[in-house]
Amino acid sequence: MQLHHCTWSEVESYLDGADGIVIPIGSTEQHGPNGLIGTDAICAEGIGGAIGEAASALVAPTISVGMAQHHMAFCGSMTLRPSTLIAVIRDNVISLSRHGFRRFYFVNGHGGNVATIQAAFSEIYSESSLARGGGNGELRCIVRNWWMRPKTRELARNLFADAEGHHATPSEVSLAQYLRPDFIKQAEMAPAPKAAPSFADSEDYRRRFPDGRIGSDPSLASPEAGRQLFDVAVEELSADYKEFIAES
Repeated sequence: MQLHHCTWSEVESYLDGADGIVIPIGSTEQHGPNGLIGTDAICAEGIGGAIGEAASALVAPTISVGMAQHHMAFCGSMTLRPSTLIAVIRDNVISLSRHGFRRFYFVNGHGGNVATIQAAFSEIYSESSLARGGGNGELRCIVRNWWMRPKTRELARNLFADAEGHHATPSEVSLAQYLRPDFIKQAEMAPAPKAAPSFADSEDYRRRFPDGRIGSDPSLASPEAGRQLFDVAVEELSADYKEFIAES
């Protein structure tokens, strides 16, 4: 159930029996020769929505621009400064906690967001800890990268082996193709050299990885592979969400 498709009274009724919410978070950045700029947000939103259906959870609007400064040498990419993204996450959580939400399950589509998301959680917990009298310990935040659960990682390895690489991967491009079949792109690309994801700013990234890929071959992507990844990721993350909201 999407938060922005509800009335205020429906949310109030939901909170009579639940206090958890799913928050998809992605990025708006280049994804190589055939990957959509919105890949990370599309993947997080699609999987987050499916978790909501499977776990009868409310799903917040997607945070679609993330911390992607290293992609800014590629046209169309957008970024928030880490401090801005921290403030966005903090304000989303505090706004929702005002109404009675206590468990915040972030479904992340962009590896570059992780450090900033964790810093935002620290800011939120610090705010509670430093309040007069201390916090009540009820508020919990967690982030899960959709591609990192054990069965999902194993499936990606089985589908793409070493061609998975580190960015503009065939797994994320496949998932976006499955979720947005009307926007599948075709592009010629040479084999990407094996490389570690080591870079500083955006110009350094573009110099090291001229077409945006890091050791990946997204020409192998397909909607069918995306469907398989979607099903496994939703199964794993839905179970994980249920465990998260059941914790004392």
